[in-house]
Amino acid sequence: MSWLKERILNWFQSLILRIIEFREMPKHVAFIMDGNRRYKKTEGHSKGLNKMINALNWCTYLGIVEVTVYIFSIENFKRSKEEVDNLMDLIRQNFKDLLKDKKKLKDDKICFRVIGNLSLIPEDICKLKAEVIIITRENNRMFVNYAIAYTSRDEITHAIKDVSNTCIYFTKVLWPEFSPWNFFCAIFYYPGDVILAYRKIETI
Repeated sequence: MSWLKERILNWFQSLILRIIEFREMPKHVAFIMDGNRRYKKTEGHSKGLNKMINALNWCTYLGIVEVTVYIFSIENFKRSKEEVDNLMDLIRQNFKDLLKDKKKLKDDKICFRVIGNLSLIPEDICKLKAEVIIITRENNRMFVNYAIAYTSRDEITHAIKDVSNTCIYFTKVLWPEFSPWNFFCAIFYYPGDVILAYRKIETI
């Protein structure tokens, strides 16, 4: 299965993308998939996964080198067994889909990595994860980090704030309604945020 799609944007979105390409691009983009639970459990998480695939494609179009997707936090284990099992099934199927065409997986030049407390994840998913990592370990077009069984969002936010030259973009639109327009807005304002950050550093 290839995640890279030739066309998921309409002509106007493609035009805007071409304009944005001339601006300074962030080297690393992270997505927190927050909002899926507003739907029926299976439907919401499935929509969230599909949106994640689209988001990765938006990043490849703009030449962004590294993407981190926060998929499943340790706090999510507090949910019902049914919902946790459903999320694990989606993660499991995601890795299986990637492995359906191993040659294509390697040819896409995307290096997949998984971060988090993986001792909490079912063993069969860990094995699938390991196979994907081994196949793509020499790829360097883009680095995609799956955050699974990671710590709370508050800790993530505080960690991000401690890193220099990091910009956090907040939007009222929740996942999976997050659209190319929301993404383009975040990227469009990125250079200005960086300049503002540098000015703050200079005045300290």
